[in-house]
Amino acid sequence: MTSSAGQTDSGETPAPARQVRRRPGGRTSRTRARVLDAVRAELGERGYDALTLDAVAARAGVHRATVYRRWRDVGGLLADLLAATGDDDWQPRDTGSLLGDLTALNEENQEALTARPSVAAALLAASFRSEEAERGLLRLWTDRYTRCEVIVARTVARGELPPDTDARRLLVAATAPLYHQLMLLRTPPDPELPAQAARTAVLAASAGAFTGAGEAVS
Repeated sequence: MTSSAGQTDSGETPAPARQVRRRPGGRTSRTRARVLDAVRAELGERGYDALTLDAVAARAGVHRATVYRRWRDVGGLLADLLAATGDDDWQPRDTGSLLGDLTALNEENQEALTARPSVAAALLAASFRSEEAERGLLRLWTDRYTRCEVIVARTVARGELPPDTDARRLLVAATAPLYHQLMLLRTPPDPELPAQAARTAVLAASAGAFTGAGEAVS
């Protein structure tokens, strides 16, 4: 059940930005979902500089006092949006091979970065302007890389890579070319890039580039 923009949600209590990771239920949960959906839309369409609590409240159909009371400022909205993103049950695909897993991961990354509007790209930009967004994005990336370490664990279990392979370094090497090409060089999306970047990382991993031996050689 939704409320109109002229109604107040008097059942909610103030919460500073640092406490936004709590998971309320019922009416408060529905309000939070609407507000965060509005943040995604505003951020993707208008960017960080145009993001305001008033615009989010209007788009969500929630009284502005509710938004100000719960999130306080744009930093609080971004922190809660990133916290909510990290609350999902996402896991990397299991294709049966390291190349397939990394390619699938890169395809998801490319899709997120090239969507129009791209909330992922907007959050990256916001992280350079907001300390709360920076901290939230770092937590989210750390969480995502941690979840993706299972890709390397599966490969090691199949005997395709040595046990001392550094999963984080391999994952960064596999995914970094997408961010470099799409976000720094602003090149058009290349359907071949996800597989190319994955293949390069697989070849490097197979040569021991991400093991202790690889570090010694470098």
